[in-house]
Amino acid sequence: MDKIAILIPCYNESKTIKKVVTDFKRELPEATIYVYDNNSSDGTDEIARNAGAVVRYEYQQGKGNVIRRMFAEVDADCYVMVDGDDTYPANQVREMVNKVLDRQVDMVVGDRLSSTYFEENKRPFHNLGNSLVRGSINTLFKNDIKDIMTGYRAFSYRFVKTFPVLSKGFEIETEMSIHAIDKNMFVENVVIEYKDRPEGSESKLNTYSDGFKVLKTIARLFRTYRPMGYFGMISLLLLVLAAVFFIPIVITYAKTGLVPNFPTMIVCGFVTLASIQSFFAGLILKTIYQKNRQDFEMDLYRTMTEYKEVKNRKAV
Repeated sequence: MDKIAILIPCYNESKTIKKVVTDFKRELPEATIYVYDNNSSDGTDEIARNAGAVVRYEYQQGKGNVIRRMFAEVDADCYVMVDGDDTYPANQVREMVNKVLDRQVDMVVGDRLSSTYFEENKRPFHNLGNSLVRGSINTLFKNDIKDIMTGYRAFSYRFVKTFPVLSKGFEIETEMSIHAIDKNMFVENVVIEYKDRPEGSESKLNTYSDGFKVLKTIARLFRTYRPMGYFGMISLLLLVLAAVFFIPIVITYAKTGLVPNFPTMIVCGFVTLASIQSFFAGLILKTIYQKNRQDFEMDLYRTMTEYKEVKNRKAV
Protein backbone atom coordinates (compact mmCIF):
# COMPACT_ATOMS: atom_id res chain seq x y z
CA MET A 1 0.00 0.00 0.00
CA ASP A 2 1.27 3.46 -0.93
CA LYS A 3 1.19 6.35 1.50
CA ILE A 4 0.36 8.81 -1.27
CA ALA A 5 -0.75 7.86 -4.77
CA ILE A 6 -1.02 10.46 -7.52
CA LEU A 7 -3.48 9.31 -10.18
CA ILE A 8 -3.30 10.90 -13.63
CA PRO A 9 -5.86 9.80 -16.25
CA CYS A 10 -4.51 10.57 -19.71
CA TYR A 11 -5.64 10.62 -23.31
CA ASN A 12 -3.21 12.16 -25.82
CA GLU A 13 -1.38 14.47 -23.41
CA SER A 14 2.14 14.10 -24.88
CA LYS A 15 2.75 17.87 -24.84
CA THR A 16 2.17 18.24 -21.10
CA ILE A 17 2.47 14.90 -19.30
CA LYS A 18 6.23 15.09 -18.71
CA LYS A 19 5.90 18.45 -16.95
CA VAL A 20 2.95 17.24 -14.86
CA VAL A 21 4.82 14.12 -13.69
CA THR A 22 8.02 16.08 -13.02
CA ASP A 23 6.21 18.83 -11.09
CA PHE A 24 4.35 16.44 -8.81
CA LYS A 25 7.46 14.33 -8.30
CA ARG A 26 9.25 17.45 -7.12
CA GLU A 27 6.47 18.49 -4.72
CA LEU A 28 5.79 14.97 -3.36
CA PRO A 29 8.95 12.89 -3.79
CA GLU A 30 7.55 10.21 -1.46
CA ALA A 31 4.45 9.67 -3.63
CA THR A 32 3.94 7.01 -6.27
CA ILE A 33 2.75 8.55 -9.53
CA TYR A 34 0.39 6.46 -11.65
CA VAL A 35 -0.44 7.45 -15.21
CA TYR A 36 -3.39 5.56 -16.66
CA ASP A 37 -3.30 5.78 -20.43
CA ASN A 38 -6.69 5.67 -22.17
CA ASN A 39 -5.81 4.62 -25.75
CA SER A 40 -3.44 7.50 -26.47
CA SER A 41 -1.94 7.53 -29.95
CA ASP A 42 0.73 10.20 -29.42
CA GLY A 43 3.21 8.38 -27.16
CA THR A 44 1.86 9.76 -23.88
CA ASP A 45 2.60 6.46 -22.11
CA GLU A 46 6.28 6.33 -23.08
CA ILE A 47 6.85 9.95 -22.14
CA ALA A 48 5.24 9.38 -18.74
CA ARG A 49 7.26 6.21 -18.15
CA ASN A 50 10.51 7.98 -18.99
CA ALA A 51 9.56 10.79 -16.59
CA GLY A 52 9.33 8.28 -13.74
CA ALA A 53 5.64 7.41 -13.58
CA VAL A 54 4.13 3.96 -13.21
CA VAL A 55 2.13 3.54 -16.44
CA ARG A 56 -0.98 1.40 -16.63
CA TYR A 57 -3.73 1.10 -19.23
CA GLU A 58 -7.50 1.30 -19.51
CA TYR A 59 -8.78 0.33 -22.95
CA GLN A 60 -12.42 1.28 -22.42
CA GLN A 61 -12.66 4.89 -23.61
CA GLY A 62 -13.86 7.51 -21.16
CA LYS A 63 -12.58 9.24 -18.04
CA GLY A 64 -15.10 7.48 -15.83
CA ASN A 65 -13.81 4.10 -17.02
CA VAL A 66 -10.24 5.16 -16.25
CA ILE A 67 -11.12 6.31 -12.74
CA ARG A 68 -12.97 3.05 -12.07
CA ARG A 69 -9.80 1.16 -12.97
CA MET A 70 -7.54 3.44 -10.90
CA PHE A 71 -9.68 3.28 -7.78
CA ALA A 72 -9.95 -0.52 -7.99
CA GLU A 73 -6.24 -1.22 -8.55
CA VAL A 74 -4.45 1.29 -6.31
CA ASP A 75 -4.35 1.13 -2.51
CA ALA A 76 -3.10 4.18 -0.62
CA ASP A 77 -3.61 6.25 2.52
CA CYS A 78 -4.18 9.32 0.38
CA TYR A 79 -5.04 9.66 -3.31
CA VAL A 80 -4.53 12.73 -5.47
CA MET A 81 -6.37 12.87 -8.78
CA VAL A 82 -5.15 15.40 -11.32
CA ASP A 83 -5.51 15.85 -15.08
CA GLY A 84 -2.49 15.44 -17.33
CA ASP A 85 -3.01 18.73 -19.17
CA ASP A 86 -0.87 20.96 -16.89
CA THR A 87 -3.76 23.24 -15.89
CA TYR A 88 -3.51 22.52 -12.16
CA PRO A 89 -0.64 23.70 -9.90
CA ALA A 90 1.52 21.04 -8.28
CA ASN A 91 2.76 23.49 -5.65
CA GLN A 92 -0.58 23.30 -3.78
CA VAL A 93 -0.77 19.52 -3.59
CA ARG A 94 0.95 19.30 -0.18
CA GLU A 95 -1.83 21.33 1.44
CA MET A 96 -4.45 19.03 -0.07
CA VAL A 97 -2.63 15.87 1.02
CA ASN A 98 -2.17 17.16 4.57
CA LYS A 99 -5.90 17.69 4.91
CA VAL A 100 -6.50 14.03 4.12
CA LEU A 101 -3.67 12.62 6.23
CA ASP A 102 -3.85 14.97 9.22
CA ARG A 103 -7.49 16.08 9.35
CA GLN A 104 -9.11 12.88 7.99
CA VAL A 105 -10.85 14.83 5.21
CA ASP A 106 -12.52 12.45 2.77
CA MET A 107 -12.47 14.68 -0.32
CA VAL A 108 -10.47 17.84 -0.86
CA VAL A 109 -11.77 19.87 -3.79
CA GLY A 110 -9.29 21.93 -5.82
CA ASP A 111 -11.44 25.03 -6.26
CA ARG A 112 -10.70 26.80 -9.55
CA LEU A 113 -13.83 28.91 -9.68
CA SER A 114 -12.91 31.07 -6.68
CA SER A 115 -9.60 32.14 -8.22
CA THR A 116 -8.43 32.48 -11.84
CA TYR A 117 -10.68 30.11 -13.77
CA PHE A 118 -13.00 32.67 -15.35
CA GLU A 119 -10.05 34.79 -16.49
CA GLU A 120 -7.88 31.93 -17.74
CA ASN A 121 -10.53 29.79 -19.44
CA LYS A 122 -11.14 31.10 -22.95
CA ARG A 123 -14.30 29.01 -23.50
CA PRO A 124 -17.26 31.11 -22.28
CA PHE A 125 -19.78 28.25 -22.44
CA HIS A 126 -17.51 26.20 -20.16
CA ASN A 127 -17.61 29.07 -17.67
CA LEU A 128 -21.40 29.22 -17.87
CA GLY A 129 -21.68 25.45 -17.60
CA ASN A 130 -19.51 25.27 -14.47
CA SER A 131 -21.55 27.98 -12.77
CA LEU A 132 -24.82 26.29 -13.76
CA VAL A 133 -23.72 22.87 -12.50
CA ARG A 134 -22.39 24.29 -9.22
CA GLY A 135 -25.59 26.25 -8.61
CA SER A 136 -27.84 23.30 -9.49
CA ILE A 137 -26.11 20.80 -7.23
CA ASN A 138 -25.67 23.12 -4.27
CA THR A 139 -29.36 24.09 -4.52
CA LEU A 140 -30.75 20.59 -5.02
CA PHE A 141 -28.48 18.89 -2.48
CA LYS A 142 -28.13 21.81 -0.05
CA ASN A 143 -24.35 22.02 0.10
CA ASP A 144 -21.55 24.43 -0.68
CA ILE A 145 -18.92 22.64 -2.77
CA LYS A 146 -17.17 25.48 -4.59
CA ASP A 147 -16.15 23.63 -7.76
CA ILE A 148 -18.20 20.61 -8.79
CA MET A 149 -16.34 19.69 -11.98
CA THR A 150 -12.71 20.24 -11.03
CA GLY A 151 -10.31 17.47 -12.03
CA TYR A 152 -7.98 18.21 -9.09
CA ARG A 153 -8.96 16.42 -5.88
CA ALA A 154 -7.51 14.49 -2.96
CA PHE A 155 -9.32 11.53 -1.41
CA SER A 156 -9.18 9.31 1.62
CA TYR A 157 -9.01 5.52 1.38
CA ARG A 158 -12.58 5.15 2.60
CA PHE A 159 -13.94 7.50 -0.06
CA VAL A 160 -12.16 5.72 -2.92
CA LYS A 161 -13.10 2.21 -1.80
CA THR A 162 -16.78 3.00 -1.21
CA PHE A 163 -17.42 5.17 -4.28
CA PRO A 164 -19.49 3.32 -6.92
CA VAL A 165 -18.32 4.60 -10.32
CA LEU A 166 -21.30 4.59 -12.68
CA SER A 167 -20.43 7.31 -15.18
CA LYS A 168 -18.23 6.56 -18.18
CA GLY A 169 -17.09 10.04 -19.17
CA PHE A 170 -16.47 13.55 -17.86
CA GLU A 171 -19.63 13.55 -15.74
CA ILE A 172 -17.66 11.47 -13.21
CA GLU A 173 -16.64 14.60 -11.25
CA THR A 174 -20.29 15.51 -10.75
CA GLU A 175 -20.97 11.99 -9.50
CA MET A 176 -18.08 12.23 -7.02
CA SER A 177 -19.37 15.49 -5.61
CA ILE A 178 -22.92 14.25 -5.13
CA HIS A 179 -21.71 10.98 -3.59
CA ALA A 180 -19.64 12.91 -1.04
CA ILE A 181 -22.60 15.16 -0.16
CA ASP A 182 -25.10 12.34 0.09
CA LYS A 183 -22.92 10.00 2.15
CA ASN A 184 -21.98 12.73 4.63
CA MET A 185 -18.30 12.57 3.72
CA PHE A 186 -15.98 15.20 5.16
CA VAL A 187 -15.36 17.67 2.31
CA GLU A 188 -13.13 20.75 2.24
CA ASN A 189 -12.25 23.22 -0.50
CA VAL A 190 -8.77 24.51 -1.34
CA VAL A 191 -8.59 27.50 -3.65
CA ILE A 192 -6.11 26.79 -6.45
CA GLU A 193 -4.62 28.90 -9.22
CA TYR A 194 -5.95 27.58 -12.52
CA LYS A 195 -4.23 28.20 -15.86
CA ASP A 196 -5.55 27.44 -19.32
CA ARG A 197 -4.08 24.66 -21.45
CA PRO A 198 -0.74 25.49 -23.07
CA GLU A 199 -0.51 26.16 -26.81
CA GLY A 200 -1.07 23.02 -28.86
CA SER A 201 -2.89 21.11 -26.12
CA GLU A 202 -6.57 20.48 -26.84
CA SER A 203 -9.41 19.83 -24.42
CA LYS A 204 -11.19 16.47 -24.76
CA LEU A 205 -14.34 17.94 -23.20
CA ASN A 206 -17.10 18.79 -25.67
CA THR A 207 -18.98 21.82 -24.37
CA TYR A 208 -22.40 20.76 -25.59
CA SER A 209 -22.53 16.95 -25.63
CA ASP A 210 -20.57 16.50 -22.38
CA GLY A 211 -22.44 19.40 -20.80
CA PHE A 212 -25.74 17.71 -21.62
CA LYS A 213 -24.45 14.45 -20.11
CA VAL A 214 -23.55 16.28 -16.91
CA LEU A 215 -27.05 17.78 -16.62
CA LYS A 216 -28.57 14.33 -17.25
CA THR A 217 -26.31 12.94 -14.51
CA ILE A 218 -27.51 15.60 -12.06
CA ALA A 219 -31.15 14.72 -12.84
CA ARG A 220 -30.45 10.98 -12.51
CA LEU A 221 -28.62 11.35 -9.21
CA PHE A 222 -31.27 13.71 -7.83
CA ARG A 223 -33.89 11.05 -8.62
CA THR A 224 -31.73 8.38 -6.95
CA TYR A 225 -30.59 10.29 -3.87
CA ARG A 226 -33.62 12.56 -3.32
CA PRO A 227 -36.56 10.46 -4.58
CA MET A 228 -39.18 12.23 -2.47
CA GLY A 229 -38.06 15.61 -3.80
CA TYR A 230 -37.93 14.38 -7.40
CA PHE A 231 -41.25 12.54 -7.49
CA GLY A 232 -42.83 15.05 -5.13
CA MET A 233 -42.20 17.82 -7.65
CA ILE A 234 -43.72 15.72 -10.43
CA SER A 235 -46.72 14.95 -8.21
CA LEU A 236 -47.24 18.63 -7.39
CA LEU A 237 -46.91 19.64 -11.05
CA LEU A 238 -49.52 17.07 -12.12
CA LEU A 239 -51.87 18.11 -9.32
CA VAL A 240 -51.63 21.79 -10.29
CA LEU A 241 -52.18 20.90 -13.94
CA ALA A 242 -55.31 18.90 -13.08
CA ALA A 243 -56.62 21.72 -10.88
CA VAL A 244 -56.12 24.36 -13.59
CA PHE A 245 -58.41 22.47 -15.98
CA PHE A 246 -60.84 21.15 -13.34
CA ILE A 247 -61.68 24.43 -11.58
CA PRO A 248 -63.47 25.97 -14.63
CA ILE A 249 -65.54 22.77 -14.91
CA VAL A 250 -66.60 23.09 -11.25
CA ILE A 251 -67.49 26.77 -11.70
CA THR A 252 -69.58 26.00 -14.80
CA TYR A 253 -71.32 23.16 -12.96
CA ALA A 254 -72.10 25.41 -9.99
CA LYS A 255 -73.69 28.00 -12.27
CA THR A 256 -75.56 25.78 -14.73
CA GLY A 257 -75.71 22.31 -13.25
CA LEU A 258 -74.11 21.02 -16.45
CA VAL A 259 -70.71 19.53 -17.32
CA PRO A 260 -70.05 20.67 -20.90
CA ASN A 261 -66.43 19.44 -20.96
CA PHE A 262 -66.91 15.87 -19.79
CA PRO A 263 -63.76 14.49 -21.54
CA THR A 264 -61.65 17.19 -19.84
CA MET A 265 -63.01 16.12 -16.45
CA ILE A 266 -62.06 12.50 -17.16
CA VAL A 267 -58.53 13.53 -18.16
CA CYS A 268 -58.26 15.60 -14.95
CA GLY A 269 -59.19 12.49 -12.98
CA PHE A 270 -56.46 10.42 -14.61
CA VAL A 271 -53.89 13.21 -14.11
CA THR A 272 -54.84 13.37 -10.42
CA LEU A 273 -54.38 9.61 -10.13
CA ALA A 274 -50.94 9.94 -11.77
CA SER A 275 -50.10 12.66 -9.22
CA ILE A 276 -51.07 10.38 -6.32
CA GLN A 277 -49.09 7.51 -7.85
CA SER A 278 -46.00 9.71 -8.24
CA PHE A 279 -46.27 10.83 -4.60
CA PHE A 280 -46.39 7.26 -3.27
CA ALA A 281 -43.60 6.18 -5.64
CA GLY A 282 -41.41 8.85 -4.06
CA LEU A 283 -42.43 7.71 -0.58
CA ILE A 284 -41.58 4.07 -1.29
CA LEU A 285 -38.26 4.92 -2.97
CA LYS A 286 -37.34 7.18 -0.04
CA THR A 287 -37.79 4.21 2.31
CA ILE A 288 -35.59 2.04 0.05
CA TYR A 289 -33.00 4.84 -0.10
CA GLN A 290 -32.89 5.09 3.70
CA LYS A 291 -32.27 1.34 3.91
CA ASN A 292 -29.46 1.69 1.35
CA ARG A 293 -27.93 4.42 3.52
CA GLN A 294 -27.92 2.05 6.48
CA ASP A 295 -26.27 -0.64 4.36
CA PHE A 296 -23.67 1.87 3.16
CA GLU A 297 -22.71 2.74 6.75
CA MET A 298 -22.10 -0.94 7.45
CA ASP A 299 -20.04 -1.25 4.24
CA LEU A 300 -18.06 1.80 5.35
CA TYR A 301 -17.38 0.15 8.71
CA ARG A 302 -16.17 -3.04 6.99
CA THR A 303 -13.98 -1.06 4.60
CA MET A 304 -12.26 0.77 7.46
CA THR A 305 -11.79 -2.49 9.37
CA GLU A 306 -10.05 -4.01 6.33
CA TYR A 307 -7.97 -0.86 5.95
CA LYS A 308 -6.75 -1.08 9.56
CA GLU A 309 -5.88 -4.74 9.11
CA VAL A 310 -3.81 -3.94 6.01
CA LYS A 311 -2.03 -1.12 7.87
CA ASN A 312 -1.27 -3.38 10.82
CA ARG A 313 0.17 -6.08 8.56
CA LYS A 314 2.29 -3.45 6.86
CA ALA A 315 3.58 -2.20 10.23
CA VAL A 316 4.59 -5.73 11.24
